[in-house]
Amino acid sequence: MDIPRELEKTILKKLKPNKVVAILGARRVGKTELISAISKNISEKQLWLNGDDIETHNLLAIQSTANFKRLLGDTQVLIIDEAQEIPNIGKKLKLMVDTIPEIKVLITGSSAFEINNQVGEPLLGRMSTLHLYPIAQMEFSKQENYLATKSNLEERLIFGSYPELSNITNKDDKIAYLKELAHNQLLRDILAFEGIKKRDKIVALLQMIAFRTGSEISLEGLGRDLQISKNTVEKYLDLFSKVFIIYSVSGFSRNRDNEITKMKKWFFVDNGIRNAIINSFNPINMRDDIGKLWENYLNSERIKALHYKEKHVLDYFWRTHNKQEIDRIEDINENLSAFEYKWKSLKTKIPTEFAKAYPNASFEVIDQDNYLDFIT
Repeated sequence: MDIPRELEKTILKKLKPNKVVAILGARRVGKTELISAISKNISEKQLWLNGDDIETHNLLAIQSTANFKRLLGDTQVLIIDEAQEIPNIGKKLKLMVDTIPEIKVLITGSSAFEINNQVGEPLLGRMSTLHLYPIAQMEFSKQENYLATKSNLEERLIFGSYPELSNITNKDDKIAYLKELAHNQLLRDILAFEGIKKRDKIVALLQMIAFRTGSEISLEGLGRDLQISKNTVEKYLDLFSKVFIIYSVSGFSRNRDNEITKMKKWFFVDNGIRNAIINSFNPINMRDDIGKLWENYLNSERIKALHYKEKHVLDYFWRTHNKQEIDRIEDINENLSAFEYKWKSLKTKIPTEFAKAYPNASFEVIDQDNYLDFIT
């Protein structure tokens, strides 16, 4: 299935002379296919380079304006896939956009850690950063009708929405694809960092996060269970975030004593990767974690939709010490919206303490009847 990506128009709009556009995302989310589609919509002369190719490293080895001018010639758009693999790429790109008139640069990267370290500071003020996720429901909706979307919901809760899965029909093949992606491709990026050698601890930590998706997590507790320090747990979680496997959500509070803010909740960017980490691909009617799958799916899809629409939202969960809670809080210019997730339609009232503390906040229950409005 060839699905147009929502970011394409945004990237074309942001691709300007002497600026860099960086597309970040996990391996296999479709970054190369996206820049290929963008390339076809650009009439200017282009030069493609691949950061995984040693020849690219050789071409860019000499960091001088003269070398870069020879290389680029009359090129107007430079495209570099997996740019983080190129040594000192940030300084090299800065030199290009500073000294070569009208050059436009488009790069991709699968590690925010390396891109931010190498590119972020040198290109401060010269770079726009966009995130590409596994296919969003708002992108699927361009290709399928309402009935197809509803019938595909269970599939997406269990297998996620990595692009290549659209072309795999056999369940066992889907499982094999996701296991290979989770355990070889994504973990490879983490293990590549200097000093990260404990694969068993990394896998065990990811499994703990997967089993506790949507729950507040104590870093000290994780460390005790794994027999590693709290600082090491933090280091690993930070790396997982920067290669786009998981992300955290903090507790919301306006300095009220009863509200919990110290612990975070952790979610997976994609349900399929979460399920691959714990080898759990049973259908919905055979699972006891549908609440976790539903919350993870809705949060991730909401984040995709807001990012692609370029809406800047602060997001949280809310919980008190006496266990009143709300799944998602959004803060837009101090206007609060509260959302509670329910797999089945149930009458749910706003928690009394939240209503009392934040009387101007809106409240909505998101279930199977209205979730598409929430995520598209």
